Parts: sequence; structure tokens; C-alpha cells
Amino acid sequence: MRCPYCGNDDTQVKDSRPTEDSSAIRRRRICNVCGGRFTTFERVQLRELTVIKKSGRKVPFDRDKLARSVNTAHRKRAVDPERVERMISGVVRQLESLGEVEVTSDQIGEFVMEGLKNLDDVAFVRFASVYKNFGAADDFRSFLSELGETPTLGEDDD
Repeated sequence: MRCPYCGNDDTQVKDSRPTEDSSAIRRRRICNVCGGRFTTFERVQLRELTVIKKSGRKVPFDRDKLARSVNTAHRKRAVDPERVERMISGVVRQLESLGEVEVTSDQIGEFVMEGLKNLDDVAFVRFASVYKNFGAADDFRSFLSELGETPTLGEDDD
């Protein structure tokens, strides 16, 4: 593994252990040249996935991009990061278990929505607002009413 500090290819593993949900191996490493210490994660990847965007363009699946969007939806929410990471790993496993090499951005969005729905209501609505391209408060009201919620955005309870 290349050192992120000096670029040296000769680094040494000092400690290895599984993550809490056993979905990855966490490795503490040290560079033999500059002495820099860093952590890497090793995950099983069943197959290389390609995402078909709404425009028809095809791009390689990027787990980090998925994690960034999920973490953006959870910003300033009191949700255990381990639970978020397990949800992300679950989405990736679902995508890999489809048996297809190509997945649509819509499939990814639906799996994320389902995961967020079970994790945090606010993050779920935040993600939905971007995924479904909400443009006005009425979009939120109609989305929440489809879920069986009683929307109170800007309305009095009298």
C-alpha cells in the first residue's frame, strides 16, 4: 500500500482487525521511509458494478460517492456512524446480489431510500428531496402524505 504522505510503496501493517459489523478489515499501517501512520479498509467486492445514469451515461460504481450522499443526508443528525456504515454496506450487498454488472441510478436511489427509511426519518426526507428533485414546499407535503404522514409545513395546527 502506497504511503499517502511520501508516496513510498513499502508500508508495513501494524494491526489488523475486522470492523464492528465484520464487513471490512481495518488495517493500521506505518511507512518504512517517513514513519507516517495511516488506516486502510479492505472490503470484499463481488463484482465491478457500472451505474447507468438517467442521461444514459455509464460510470463505474463508487462506494465513496454513495457514502458521501448518505452522510450528507445524516448531517447534524444523532445517528450512530456504525449503523450508517452498516446501511451503506447493505445497499452495496443488495446491488451486488442483483446478479447484474450494470445497475441504474434509480435502483441505487430506491435501495438507499429504503435503508434511510429504517434508519432516520429526517435523513430519509432529506435524501428524497434531492433524489426526487423537490422544487417547492408542496413537493415535501405530497411526499409526506404519500407516506401516510400528516404534513405540517407552514400550516397551523388549529
